[in-house]
Amino acid sequence: MTETAPKILAEIDTSKVVIENRDHVLILTINRPEARNAVDGDVWFLIGDALEKAQDDPEVRAIVLTGAGDLAFSAGLDLRALSTGTLRIPPEMAKYSFAGFARHFTSKPTIAAVNGKALGGGSELALACDLIVAVESASFGLPEVKRGLIAGGGGVFRITQAIPHKIALELLLTGEPMSAQDAARWGLVNRVVPDGEALSCALALAAQIAKNAPLAVQASKRLAYRLIDGEPAGEAAMWAANEAEIGALFASADAAEGPWAFAEKREPVWQGR
Repeated sequence: MTETAPKILAEIDTSKVVIENRDHVLILTINRPEARNAVDGDVWFLIGDALEKAQDDPEVRAIVLTGAGDLAFSAGLDLRALSTGTLRIPPEMAKYSFAGFARHFTSKPTIAAVNGKALGGGSELALACDLIVAVESASFGLPEVKRGLIAGGGGVFRITQAIPHKIALELLLTGEPMSAQDAARWGLVNRVVPDGEALSCALALAAQIAKNAPLAVQASKRLAYRLIDGEPAGEAAMWAANEAEIGALFASADAAEGPWAFAEKREPVWQGR
């Protein structure tokens, strides 16, 4: 935990992420079902802090990320908080990008248990995991262009690495979702399971991993990602380009209009500037 964490933890709602350790597996559950598990500043800090601690905890051999309820894994960034200026990204976790997770490499294997819709940042959280288990009713999508934004948590470049380029571009440019079945067809997910069984399947995979020699598993993951200076090879340049695009985009009128239109439940009026 960071030095400032005790003070910050006193200021946030720690119930927004349920943290459980079970048989060498760390389970992180985004616990905002009333907001479709959207990520606000509290969630951002709690997930990032949990990963920092897990990396240095020899008892943790795998990590499972899921959402509360059965409707959504995560709806991504809390756009209502963004539109009203109440979104506060914890500065000590900003370096890890979206939700304290998207750019937070850990040697411990990570599994997304996608229990419902994974849209926007929700898909980015899944893409940041090593393995993905999804229920039959789950869907994946990067609809940021519908809100005047881009999938800035690594989604733009990770989706093009995960599935065929033209399929990925269709998702990015139309903003339309993909079913769990199509996600499995294109190799985005490892398992599609009946509704309600994402977590149990993810925990079974985690248990298989946890039975293996932890140092060998972690070394295998680092090599598989071609880790250099703590980051997968080639990603530093992509993150730099990503930040440049986000900086320019967030200065536009359209980037302000999209979240406002979402909050007001109306169609956005784009100006192209």
